[in-house]
Amino acid sequence: MVQQTIDRLYDLRLKSMAEAYLEQKDRGDLGGLTFDERFQLLVESEWLNRIEKRVKRRLKQAKLKQLACLEDVDYTGRRGLDRKQMEELATCHWIRSGRNIIMTGPTGVGKTWLACALSNRACREGLSARYCRVPRLAHELTLARCDGSYLSLLGKLARTDLLILDDWALSPLEGQVQHDLLEVIDDRAGARSTIVTSQLPIAKWHDVIGDPSVADALLDRLVGTAIKIDLKGGSLRRK
Repeated sequence: MVQQTIDRLYDLRLKSMAEAYLEQKDRGDLGGLTFDERFQLLVESEWLNRIEKRVKRRLKQAKLKQLACLEDVDYTGRRGLDRKQMEELATCHWIRSGRNIIMTGPTGVGKTWLACALSNRACREGLSARYCRVPRLAHELTLARCDGSYLSLLGKLARTDLLILDDWALSPLEGQVQHDLLEVIDDRAGARSTIVTSQLPIAKWHDVIGDPSVADALLDRLVGTAIKIDLKGGSLRRK
């Protein structure tokens, strides 16, 4: 009967529960627990296992550039980070409200790392995320136009709870690229959250976008109610 129960659990894809059941069976120190308590331990084991798998799947799909956690944020330097603000961001309420974050600062100051840390937290809170460098995303959108997958790619980006646009305005946005990025951002405006990292201050973004009307539309959708984090200091890569 024991083996039959184990087989049934595996057939039902309750592997973690089956393993917890075998562990309970082999231990001799559970006699003081009631049936309900022991059954709760089995269910808890299966539940935790599934939560862990979902988190791993979301992190894999996010394709984060760096493995970063908010617990590892260093507040000792004068980088312009506010501990209370970061603790509030860690709750992910801003994502559920569809707000954006704009991080600016010189190269190497930790913009990408911090964006990945926030995305890591989002994945652990049950939200989807995706990391994109703007130059590569522009290339993906161009290829998608050629092979007929453009609308499908736009749909995937629109459904992602948190999108990182890293290295924004690293080079001028011209031609079809600026219109493609406007499509991505317009689909997300007010409904999904975006983290934008850039070496350029927001005041200079308008100058690197070729079409003034597109620039106005992009800035209106990105900057409006965005949370702004201006990082300072030297490159952390030297450390």
